[in-house]
Amino acid sequence: MTGAAAEAPAVRTGWTAEAPAVLSDRAEALAVHATGVRRVFGERAVLDGVDLSIAPGEFVALLGASGTGKTTLLRILAGLDGADEGDVFVPEVRTVVFQEPRLIPSKRVVDNVVLGLSRSARAAGLTALAEVGLHAHAQAWPATLSGGEAQRVALARALVREPGLLLLDEPFAALDALTRLRMQDLIAELCRKHRPAVLLVTHDVEEAVRLADRVVVLSEGRFATDVRVGLDHPRDRTDQAFAALRRRLLEDLGVDQ
Repeated sequence: MTGAAAEAPAVRTGWTAEAPAVLSDRAEALAVHATGVRRVFGERAVLDGVDLSIAPGEFVALLGASGTGKTTLLRILAGLDGADEGDVFVPEVRTVVFQEPRLIPSKRVVDNVVLGLSRSARAAGLTALAEVGLHAHAQAWPATLSGGEAQRVALARALVREPGLLLLDEPFAALDALTRLRMQDLIAELCRKHRPAVLLVTHDVEEAVRLADRVVVLSEGRFATDVRVGLDHPRDRTDQAFAALRRRLLEDLGVDQ
């Protein structure tokens, strides 16, 4: 994945010789290390010197009001957009699950999962479908799937590549409440199994607290909050500590309660 802007600083991957020699031992141990990231649209700095670090296997949720730059940051980490300033170091293998499944209608489910991979990856694709509960749908067409099933296919497609960084751009937003909860449980289970670094962009505070190891709040181009959740799984939203963190994050987002 490469950035879209030719003059933008490069997204560096793999912690190879491309990375500056001045990187600390701590930085080299990170899956994501972004410093001073700035992205300007017109006269507005959507991202204004953002620093973000994510450890391997760490699940970070990114909250913020609409238009605060959450998806812009995700796209920069994915290599789908470029930063105007700053340095971004990410794993070589990164995958994205978007709000829409983005399946190819003319390809069967398993072929969507292994799209772009070698023929030998088909067995891994079937295993990935089994992990998301869709092994029996391997030969189905995308048009026959429900919204939740299609999103599970998108998740299988992302995880079959064993990414060092999994980027989730509001992947549950279009789902009904019950399906959303089931997808949250599935994501949590599979991320614990595969152990990628994860960045989840969401508007849902409860979802962030339920899933993440850390929650960050983006406001006016910078992180206003960076808090470790520190609750055991599975998490109960009626738990006092859960409710207290939810209230704090809503306050940080400027939501009256």
